Amino acid sequence: MKKEIYNDTKQGTIQWVVKETYSKLVDYRKQDDRQAFNNELLRLMPQVKNYVAKRLKTAILSGKLNKGMFSPNDFTDQLFIEVYDNWEYIENETELRPYLFKKVDELLDDSLTEEEFDHMFFENIDTFSQPEWDAMEEDFSTDGDGDLVMLEELDDRSLIQDDYTLNHVFVTDEEKELAEKLDRSLDKERLERHIHMVLGKMSSTMRSTFQLATEQGFTVNEIASIRGTTLGEVEDLLTRARRLLKDSLVKRFLIDSN
Repeated sequence: MKKEIYNDTKQGTIQWVVKETYSKLVDYRKQDDRQAFNNELLRLMPQVKNYVAKRLKTAILSGKLNKGMFSPNDFTDQLFIEVYDNWEYIENETELRPYLFKKVDELLDDSLTEEEFDHMFFENIDTFSQPEWDAMEEDFSTDGDGDLVMLEELDDRSLIQDDYTLNHVFVTDEEKELAEKLDRSLDKERLERHIHMVLGKMSSTMRSTFQLATEQGFTVNEIASIRGTTLGEVEDLLTRARRLLKDSLVKRFLIDSN
């Protein structure tokens, strides 16, 4: 319950900031004051940068992107230009925040290679032994030399915030008992490592849809607009992502391994 109250308060604060920022951006855009416009837009950038950093970090850890190829600033710096030059497409305050994520998603998709769904991982989820689970997690968390991957700017905890919890995966009343059992047996760090690993096995489309919903608090309608897809596709992706995460947690931590 405390988590739900926290999330409601957090979303309310975000909405208030967006409303205030939008009003000022309208004025600065009319005045053609790009510097003041960008300074005001900075207020909304921390969460966008957080989202970009997580997408880049997952791509690096899953071997889809070379470390050091991109920085979050590469995308957010371009986003300032995109928003200013295309301001006429943002008709009201409710469209501002979804537009930021829509544009940065497009920039990311243009730069990152589309990742295919790791069918083999999920097809064999029932058969993995505990040593195999541990080996997969270690492979995901280390580089070729066996040292922990240091992602420099992406390791900045000010960027990688609001890490995953069981509430992101177990969302129905029927699943609460499973969540409570896992909560008693897993520490926060191990839970986060596992969820990051499983997200890395998903396609980028499924993963970003899950992140937009759980971390950024966007509705299904907003995500459909951001990702340029249908409501049905968003709902299906969220359902599948949560089911895959739930199954992996149950199979690894609640059912005796082979």
